[in-house]
Amino acid sequence: MPVTSSALAFINFICKKAFKTHTHNLGKVKLMLRECKDHGYFRESICPLCGEEGRFLMDTDELESIGRTMAGTLRHFPEKFELNMDPQGFVDLKEFIGALQRKKRRLRWLRPHHIIAIIETDPKGRYEYREGRIRATYGHSIDVDLDLPTSGIPDALYYPTTQEEVDIVLETGLKPSDRKKVHLSKTYQDATNAGKVRTPTPVILEIDTKKAQASGITIQKAGKTVYIVESIPAEFISKAPEPEIQTVEESEVLPENEGKD
Repeated sequence: MPVTSSALAFINFICKKAFKTHTHNLGKVKLMLRECKDHGYFRESICPLCGEEGRFLMDTDELESIGRTMAGTLRHFPEKFELNMDPQGFVDLKEFIGALQRKKRRLRWLRPHHIIAIIETDPKGRYEYREGRIRATYGHSIDVDLDLPTSGIPDALYYPTTQEEVDIVLETGLKPSDRKKVHLSKTYQDATNAGKVRTPTPVILEIDTKKAQASGITIQKAGKTVYIVESIPAEFISKAPEPEIQTVEESEVLPENEGKD
């Protein structure tokens, strides 16, 4: 029996609706913190190295909630959780977990390996685990004496500011505001990403760290893309040139249908 045009239209409608529902649900899928027995901790639905699901540790909501508590406690208010922080910013990991569980009974499942997994998979390298203790490596509003690496600092680092503040910074230099240290970014793009928290179009400044260090200024590596310093005098600061936009050579562009499976 031939299929009528109205039937084809109905089938097409159903298929489109099913596809939209499927893609909508895919958008709602949440990644998890998991552990692969061969490759360690990861923040994906499967291990990026071997494709195995691994062992479930926590979902995204739990990861974000615990992460916010870690950031607040280790950077700003350890006393809120009655934790003893040493001069370098470390607190005992088991004491930290116990304090969380006293405040939030729903976290009674939390164990040391869960916190270590958060630290090891943090994309910005914001935390450190050392001999049973944990700390934040930057972002503090409390006084800590961070014994962080000072070698291998790039010759140039970057700092985001606003159109309203750029002339002041170029004239007076960089000093801490709401945090105890000035935070510098590894690349122009890292600084842009950081600056967009404050303004949609940040002005990026370049720090001549080679000359700054030669003058006696100590710069420390605090995270994967973050460096900290007490202050930077204006003589080492300039407006950063915008990076060149990479273009694809015409000869490298595939024909419209080539390479598609």
